[in-house]
Amino acid sequence: MAGKSTKALSFEAAVAELEQVVADMESGKLSLDDSLAAYQRGADLLMQCRSRLDDAHQQVRILEDGVLKNFADTPKAVDA
Repeated sequence: MAGKSTKALSFEAAVAELEQVVADMESGKLSLDDSLAAYQRGADLLMQCRSRLDDAHQQVRILEDGVLKNFADTPKAVDA
């Protein structure tokens, strides 16, 4: 697990790998050294995912402030 780069992973690939790391750790079949390496890899992947989500959230806020209208202010269609 050591040596894999998180920079080239898409958000979806990082989440999938994180899920696999968690499953491997939960299986109880990893040695202590492998468990520590898996924990570090999982922490790295989690940090990358959180950063990508924070970036996306910031972009949404920028769009809402500059372009989009509040959905609560939009009249709802009424079924006839």
